[in-house]
Parts: sequence; C-alpha cells; structure tokens
Amino acid sequence: MRVLVVEPGKRPAEREIDGSLESMQAIVGGTIQAIYPFEDFVALICNDEAKLTFMPMNRMLWEINDVICGTFFLCRALPGEDRFSSLTDEELKLYKQRFEKTERFMRIGSTLMVMQER
Repeated sequence: MRVLVVEPGKRPAEREIDGSLESMQAIVGGTIQAIYPFEDFVALICNDEAKLTFMPMNRMLWEINDVICGTFFLCRALPGEDRFSSLTDEELKLYKQRFEKTERFMRIGSTLMVMQER
C-alpha cells in the first residue's frame, strides 16, 4: 500500500507498506486512529494517544482546527470499504504539496502560534 508519511520537522515521504495493522502502528508509534478531515477519500492515520503521551506537534490541520501530534500518514479510504488502500498519483502530489512545509509551534499564554518553515 502506497502511503504518504509525515514526520514532525520533516517533509512528507512516500512509503510502501503491507497494509497490516502492525505496519500502520509501526509508523505512528502505537495504536492508530483514523480521521477524515478532507473532502476527498483520504484518511489521516495517527497515534490515538499522541497528545496524551506528549508526542511532538507535527502539523496544523486547518480543516478541523486542530494540531496533529506525532508521525502520521495518509492513505486512501473509500466509503463502504473495510480496508485502507494506496493513494493515487494525484493524491500523493496534492498532499505532498499540502504538507511540504514543516511547522513550528509556540504557546503564548493560552494562544498557540503556528509558524511555517521555508
């Protein structure tokens, strides 16, 4: 399964995985959670305890106004399917661009500042 892996402080990287639960958990460093913040058939798979275990902040998801912590990956998730699948070439290109710039986070009081790297 062809996925796009996004690690904190790094540019996205295309990776081939076997699609097993173990291979997905290895990428995110623990139990997985799938969220669907985008309008297309793409799932964001992250560690469901990332914030509780203080994993580093990774990227801001403006679509849901939340920060994803820890490493995550993107894959295809068609409605009615019980398995994830490979991203298309177009999806890979789109999401590589979407997550190309790394981000830094800074708290000022109760405000979280997000700064994109160049």
